[in-house]
Amino acid sequence: MTDHVDAMALSLDELSRRQARALAMGSPKRLEERRAAGILNARQRLDHLLDRDTFFEVGQLATSHRPEMRDRTPADGKIAGFGEVNGRQVAVVSNDFSVLGASSSVINGKKIKHVKDTAAARGMPLVMLGESSGARMPDRMGASGRAMLGQDPFEFRRRREMPLVSALLGDCYGSSTWYGCMSDFAVMRKGATMAVASSRVTSVAINQAVDPEELGGWKLHTEKTGLVDYAVDTDEQALDIVKTYLGYMPQNRDETTPRKPVPQGSDEAALSVLDHFPVNQSQVYDSRKILAPLVDRDSLFELKPKFGRSLVTALARIGGRSVGILANNPLVRGGAIDVDSMRKATSFLVLCDSFNLPIIFLVDQPGFLIGIDGERRWAPGRIMNWMNALSQVTVPRIAVTMRKNYGQAYLNMGGGRHSEIAAAWPTANFGFMDPRVGVNVLHGIQREDDPERFEKLVEEISQDSSAYALAGLFEAQAVIDPRETRRFLVSALDIQCAGPKGGIGEHHLANWPTSY
Repeated sequence: MTDHVDAMALSLDELSRRQARALAMGSPKRLEERRAAGILNARQRLDHLLDRDTFFEVGQLATSHRPEMRDRTPADGKIAGFGEVNGRQVAVVSNDFSVLGASSSVINGKKIKHVKDTAAARGMPLVMLGESSGARMPDRMGASGRAMLGQDPFEFRRRREMPLVSALLGDCYGSSTWYGCMSDFAVMRKGATMAVASSRVTSVAINQAVDPEELGGWKLHTEKTGLVDYAVDTDEQALDIVKTYLGYMPQNRDETTPRKPVPQGSDEAALSVLDHFPVNQSQVYDSRKILAPLVDRDSLFELKPKFGRSLVTALARIGGRSVGILANNPLVRGGAIDVDSMRKATSFLVLCDSFNLPIIFLVDQPGFLIGIDGERRWAPGRIMNWMNALSQVTVPRIAVTMRKNYGQAYLNMGGGRHSEIAAAWPTANFGFMDPRVGVNVLHGIQREDDPERFEKLVEEISQDSSAYALAGLFEAQAVIDPRETRRFLVSALDIQCAGPKGGIGEHHLANWPTSY
């Protein structure tokens, strides 16, 4: 019996030793450098993200498959498992940069696959905490290295079974970049980078100096590429914003979004909407100030606020229900829709349709921004991408036109049969273009040619394009007092989300490319 007890004690001691080595992560020096810089390590990030004592780790004792590397690769550089965020299950991978730069290898690739496949099969969001140096070179060199690539042919297939979120929290090359680009939502800590390869590798490849920020910093990705939604100052802020985002989303595409209690005062706030809407038809304003009182108090959560800024895309709650809002913003370019806004709109439609978010269009747009630059950047193709996506949307769509709704963009913003229900404020105008421009195009006169006739023709065109004219044709189902907009939306959502499916869509856009 004593021999048996001694053998078990030795076995348990060995287990404890190996567990302790995995929990210690990389070298103490590297961990101390991170602490001094105010940057969380991979396990601290999990502690901040997940509810206390909910982390269920898988692959803790995994190491490199190369014998000479086993003692240097605790958890093989990627900490993986499952936990809860605000009481809801998530799958998570946290890259441990203190272990060989969290480089991608055969074994940690198997860990990612296990967690990702489980998330898809069991219906929970996948959160990737990115920081990685790219491929582990010894594993990828030579013919044997080629044979390791592509062993999972579905590694980069995105069918949007569940939400995918990335936090980019340091140098992100290789897998962290790929998953960042595949994600529905991405947040970046300022100072982090996301690129195909590091600035050092890139500078050697192109034989010139490369600045990491210019190569893949937060300004590039929030303002120019649109691949990142938010940039924040700290790891903690990034993880907090991930939690906020997940709060609007369903666990998977077969579930509805979580309902929340309506904050007190939300209905009363909606009465102030006209305080932010100018009487002068040509005066600009910030449409986010219109949105804030229409949605449940403090629930407006804008996506990609620095990209495609003439269009606002936001998550919010109305009557406790998560919705997606697509709103023109006259504060930027008068609300004219440019190429970046087109890309932003299309990706937002894909998000909403994939995860059962009803879509609300809040419209005040003068049309697409035309010009040589737009044509060079595929403006016609971007417009049709948007229309293609919109025609495949199966979640409820509600359109409210506040002021201008001109041209082809009328259809892109939910006009015609691209919404289940449409309303207009009395101030709405549905002409093909600004009435003053229309007089010049149709009749060939300027105001200075004949002021009296010019103004008369402007009045005629405006009357033909009024909210009442559209309602008379039943192309708008209601003309509403702006102060009644919230009440209208709450009722319309209750109707459109009713039925046996409860607002769950058919997900025709689930296979749409993640960036284009």
